[in-house]
Amino acid sequence: MGMSLEDRVRSAVAALLHATGESQTELAAVLGVSQAQVSRRQSGSAGWSLADCEAVAAHYGIDVLDLLAGPTRATEALPAARRRALGRQAGPHRSAATEGRTS
Repeated sequence: MGMSLEDRVRSAVAALLHATGESQTELAAVLGVSQAQVSRRQSGSAGWSLADCEAVAAHYGIDVLDLLAGPTRATEALPAARRRALGRQAGPHRSAATEGRTS
């Protein structure tokens, strides 16, 4: 059996936060709630409402159906302009690769 809808939304939100480099605090401000409320939704102790899902999708510039489909579809739908800079993503990986190549 696949992931539940709640699990897909939580995973999609986490993936979007990671892909954009945004924090729960920044997302909370967009939604008009506290960071603690976003944290509760992400931990599963509170649910994401349909209105929340629409607001999250609009914030990231994706269709709400892409958000509901899960993390892969949500991040694939994310506009390139919303993704964090490659330099920020590659930094830790680059140093680890460099360390592995030294003899």
